Amino acid sequence: MANADERDVPIAPPQVDDNDYEHLLEDYSHLAPPSEGELLEGHVVKITAKEVFVDIGYKVEGVVPIEQLQAADGSVTVQAGDKIDVIIDRHQTLPGGYMVLSHEKAARVHAWDTLERAHRENLLISGRVTGRTKGGLSVDVGVPAFMPGSQIDVRPVHNIDGFVGQDIAVRILKLNRRRGNVVVSRKIAIEEEVAARKNTALEHLHEGAVVTGTVKNLTDYGAFIDLGGIDGLLHVSDISYGRVTHPSEILNVADQVTVKILKFDRDKERISLGMKQLAPDPWLTATERYAMASRVVGRVVSVTDYGAFVELEAGVEGLIHISEMTWSRRMKHPSKVVKVGDQVEAVVLEVKPKDRRISLGMKQLEPDPWTTVSDRYAIGSVVEGRVRKLTDFGAFVEIEEGIDGLVHISDVTWTKRIKHPSEALKKGQIVQAVILNIDAPNRRLSLGMKQLQPDAWETFFATHQVGDVVRGRVCRAASFGLFVELAPGVEGLCHKSEVPGERGAEEPALPINEEYDFKIIKMNESEKKIGLSVRALAQDEERHRLEDYQKQAAAATQSIEQAMRGRTEPR
Repeated sequence: MANADERDVPIAPPQVDDNDYEHLLEDYSHLAPPSEGELLEGHVVKITAKEVFVDIGYKVEGVVPIEQLQAADGSVTVQAGDKIDVIIDRHQTLPGGYMVLSHEKAARVHAWDTLERAHRENLLISGRVTGRTKGGLSVDVGVPAFMPGSQIDVRPVHNIDGFVGQDIAVRILKLNRRRGNVVVSRKIAIEEEVAARKNTALEHLHEGAVVTGTVKNLTDYGAFIDLGGIDGLLHVSDISYGRVTHPSEILNVADQVTVKILKFDRDKERISLGMKQLAPDPWLTATERYAMASRVVGRVVSVTDYGAFVELEAGVEGLIHISEMTWSRRMKHPSKVVKVGDQVEAVVLEVKPKDRRISLGMKQLEPDPWTTVSDRYAIGSVVEGRVRKLTDFGAFVEIEEGIDGLVHISDVTWTKRIKHPSEALKKGQIVQAVILNIDAPNRRLSLGMKQLQPDAWETFFATHQVGDVVRGRVCRAASFGLFVELAPGVEGLCHKSEVPGERGAEEPALPINEEYDFKIIKMNESEKKIGLSVRALAQDEERHRLEDYQKQAAAATQSIEQAMRGRTEPR
């Protein structure tokens, strides 16, 4: 029992500093009611048809409207015991003492925090394109954001509606939390990703390396291959050893291909690629597979004016020159014999692996008609053929397949002077001719058409001689005289000195196309020359008149003498 003195002494309260008060407040802070807008973490307690009950750690529980926790198909995305973030939506209680909570607002708060961090640290975020809007697209990144059309892709986009509903990675360009504005860019995200992939790819690329890539684009001249951030060009000539007209014949966009790096300019970031270089070059062993004079079968892949290219195998083509297609010379174009896609047989004529050339022949599959031409035709025999070609010097006549003969212009006719074979013959005309000469080794056959008729010159020389008077037509004039047609194909020359009473220099001595009598004064059968004269004919006529006068005078004198003798004789 305390004494009186002790009872009278007052007891001092315990000493508590400021730190102790703060700890006491923290210990009992969970008993204080939360403020409106405060972000809280709660546990799902119960789920009903319209509400989700959440324990937020205070004396009262909260309620979240069920539609905030439902998926698009109407299913609830949480179950009892799950942790969810909420915010007190209205600082009031519902019947039963429950607070009104919002999961959507809590998600937006989290989203803005995430966006601010991503903007601050220049991070990529994921978003879903929700629709098209004026000037671009709407993107859900936790909060509605706007993506301008210029920021959709690195290349112009013609159909932005195709992005609606897609999940894409974006970079935040602008952010204003107070105003609720967010501007994002997919273009920058793509550029950064490509740049990162390119840098990684460049570290591992070198000439001679065999790499795998994706066909990105096809052009007339080749294909662009994505090697992982950097593109390389696979030229059409390096796709296959075989003939490739367009890359689309072998490749498709998005195909995975294995290629070899042929050239790599690291400074300009230019890469040349090849596919055919991964296989052996077939020309290296071409001479082993295609022996001289051997027969081969191939597919016609191209027809030109000078021949046809035949693919014997992938990467190996041979040329059948137009001159090696048939023994006949009448063929105008290779397309008359073969067409693209034909399977043809040919004979190997020559192989040049270094030049990547093989010469082929089709006509060698048949006997050469020139080897037996001397057995089938004799000099002097008459043949029939078609005029195949006309030239300045004559006409080529095909007398059988592969055998052409030349009718020289001088052997076309006896009776007509021609300057070009077309004056007497037409292409395609059927004619007869005489074989004048056979030169099988040089593949030459000489023909003559005029030899089918007697030589007009020979006939004329046989029936005429110097001194004969002939009738002729003046056919043309020259400075030295007149040419006179004496018979079909036979002409004589009347020198100007042989024409009496010569006219002016510009006017012919005798009218052209008029007929006159001429005297033959010269004949040279070997040179086929006949000299004519009008003057000699006139001189003959004058001499004949003088002779007639002399004869008449002599007869008169004789008559007179006889009369005189009769008078002197005695009766």
